[in-house]
Amino acid sequence: MKWFLILWAGPVGLLSGWYGLSYYDMSFGFFMLTRHTHDLVFEVYGNILGIPPETIPPLVARAIAVDSLIVFAIIAFRKRKAIAAWWRKRQSSKEDAVAVRRDESLSSAP
Repeated sequence: MKWFLILWAGPVGLLSGWYGLSYYDMSFGFFMLTRHTHDLVFEVYGNILGIPPETIPPLVARAIAVDSLIVFAIIAFRKRKAIAAWWRKRQSSKEDAVAVRRDESLSSAP
C-alpha cells in the first residue's frame, strides 16, 4: 500500500509542482520552469489532442481529482474495519456524554 501511494503521489506532486512554478514563472534559472515552456507544453499537447491549449489544465485537474477519489476509496476499503471500529467508538463516547449531561440535572441542586 505504501508503494501504491508513492507511485500515485509522486507524479501528482511533480506535475502540480511544475505547473505551479511554471505558471507563476518562478524558474530559479531552469528553462523547464519558465512561463514560455509552460505555454509551449500546453500548446504542443493542445495540437496533439486537437483542443485549445487553455482547456487542458482544467481537464488535468479533474482527472487528478477523480484519481484521488479512487485512491482514497481503495484505502478506505482496505482499512474499513479500523474505520468502522473508530466510528463505533466515537458514537458510543457521544452517547455517554449525553447520558452524563442528563444525569446532572439542575433539579437536584440544593
